[in-house]
Amino acid sequence: MEIILKEDIIGLGYKNDIVNVKSGYGRNYLIPQGKGVIASESAKKVLAENLRQQAHKLAALKAAAEDKAKALEGVALEIAARVSATGQLYGSVGAAAVATALAEKGIEVDRKIITMHEAKVVGDYEATVHYHKEVEVKVPVKVVAANAPVAKEETPAVKEEAAPAPAVEEAPAVETEEAPAEA
Repeated sequence: MEIILKEDIIGLGYKNDIVNVKSGYGRNYLIPQGKGVIASESAKKVLAENLRQQAHKLAALKAAAEDKAKALEGVALEIAARVSATGQLYGSVGAAAVATALAEKGIEVDRKIITMHEAKVVGDYEATVHYHKEVEVKVPVKVVAANAPVAKEETPAVKEEAAPAPAVEEAPAVETEEAPAEA
């Protein structure tokens, strides 16, 4: 089924793209949510006319996206995350963490236009910021340990004899009168 997208959907296409989707996805999600319309012949003609009329506006949007992309050139992120002794992260580092790190550097980016495979271990990754369908910026992300991983102490193969525990003084017993047992 062919659908004309009314908005950008990361992973599927951009606004005014004609995409092929499964019938259920188109009829049950895209069309009811207002994210797309069926690509009939008349809808395609209307789309072509609209694109022709909006060509200068689209060029301005692309230029604005390129300006935003220039702000990200040369930016490398280092995100500190808590790690276990084995080097695994507690949780993961994803698009939301990248957006937060960019905001700390003074670059406001919506987390919804960032794609990144979630980082589950310390290392180098790459996040992609999709400003426009023709303007994408790749940002290197380095995930580092916020806490020094504490290695487990190895226990010796031969256990040493433990020193005897210090004697604990017992409290004096308190005498109580016992009541006779009832029958």
